[in-house]
This record gives sequence, C-alpha cells and structure tokens, in this order.
Amino acid sequence: MKLHVRHDSEYTYDHPVALGPQMLYLYPRMYPYQRLLRYELIIDPVPSRIVRNIDVEGNVQQLAYFDHPTNRLNVRAEIELESEEFNSFDFVLFPFDTQRIPFRYPAQEQDLLNPYMERVGVSERVESWARQLAAQASWQTTSFLMALNQAIRQFTYEVREVGAPYPPEQTLMLMCGSCRDYTTLFMAACRSVGIAARFVSGYLFGNPQQEHQLHAWVEVYLPGAGWRGFDPTQGTVVSNRHIFLTSTAKPELAAPISGTFQGQASSTLRAELLFT
Repeated sequence: MKLHVRHDSEYTYDHPVALGPQMLYLYPRMYPYQRLLRYELIIDPVPSRIVRNIDVEGNVQQLAYFDHPTNRLNVRAEIELESEEFNSFDFVLFPFDTQRIPFRYPAQEQDLLNPYMERVGVSERVESWARQLAAQASWQTTSFLMALNQAIRQFTYEVREVGAPYPPEQTLMLMCGSCRDYTTLFMAACRSVGIAARFVSGYLFGNPQQEHQLHAWVEVYLPGAGWRGFDPTQGTVVSNRHIFLTSTAKPELAAPISGTFQGQASSTLRAELLFT
C-alpha cells in the first residue's frame, strides 16, 4: 500500500524577525515493513543552510539556518512510502520470564532503557489503576498491554491541537483527552509496572478524526520483540497505516518544528495535513 502525506506549517509574524535555528522532526523513520519512495522539504524563506543529523535518540533531525529577517516561515514536508501489511504479534518474548510482569530486563539492555523507565507522571492513582489491569490480565505482559490499550480506548476523545499533554492522573480522572494525553497515560502505566515506554509522534491514515493533525502513540520495549507500538486512541497495535516521525522518552521533545526568533513580534501558526 502506498501512503502519501503533505504537511504544511505556516508561521506569520506581525513584524519582521530574525529566525534562530529551526529544529525539524519531519523526516520519517521507517518501520521494517516500510520503504521510503520520496521525500521533499520546501522552506520559505529559503534557509542559508540545512543540516540533517541523527539525534541522541536515533531520530532524523533537520536544522534550518537563516541569514535575513522575515515576517513568515512556511514549511512543507511531503512523504511518500510503501507500507506492507504485517503481523504485529510475530514475536516471542525472551527470556521467557519476561512474559509476566513485573520482570527485569537483561543487564545489557537495562542501562540503555533507564530514560524510558523514569516514573514521570506515575502517581499512586495511576499505579493502582495499572496494577488492577495487570491483575485482571493475570500479570501476562502482552495481555496487560492490550487491556491497557482497550481501557484508554473507552475514554472520550478530545480534539486539542496545541498545548502540552495533560498529567497522566488528570487524563485518568477525567477519562478524556487527546491522543498525546492518552499516550502519556499509557507510558506512565507501563513504567509503573517496570515496562520501558516512549512517546511517538507521526501520522495515521484511514481515520478522518486523526487526519487533520499529527498523531501520537506509544512504543514499549519487550525483550525478544524490541520496540512495539500500541495506539490507545484507536485501541489497536500499530499497523501499516502509521508513519513514524520521532520517538522520545520525553513528550515535550517531540514537536515537529521548534526554534526561536529575535524581535518584538507575535506569531500565529496555521497547519494543514493532506493524505492521499
């Protein structure tokens, strides 16, 4: 299946500004069953330089530098890829004792996973809720993850295009939120029972409710399976309709465009996604 997305971001400033370096996370990271066919990045005004890096968490980071004042910044990223169907459960958890939670990661992986296990947002209420779900799933690792996915899927979805994710306990108490709120709650629940989890930002095809904005989901690290994606907004595992842009231990680092400007000006942002 071919997937094509065009992502437009238009910043306007009411007075000319000097743009600092702009950090872009708009280049896809391929899942093993995906192949990039075409990528195009158009920026207006044209940067004096664009540097493409791999950041500390393995994401493709693009840095755009500008020499002249401007009253606008327009960024268009176009992605076309081939995405094959795959079996999300084609793995074996190994060592076998990791099939039940809580478990210990192999020593050679533990240090690398520590940033993804920090108990950020893990309140007593969140941990108690996670442990109840784990008990209902007989403490089986995969069953717990699916139960957690389905539990959050029952919440009331809320369109909230800007702002940081709500604290996990707030999302749990209100039983509503956006995809990034659901993702941070899922992460906190996993970390509370010792499962490494990270925040993923990207695109989702096939759901009109999600196709007007960036989407967020979770990846958990399972020995023998590696990083595996769960989408609590959809109540499903990650499929061939997800396009991965960036992953991070800290959701606040997942913005597609970030940077600074100098000047006495206010800014507005208009973003648009087109899927074909």
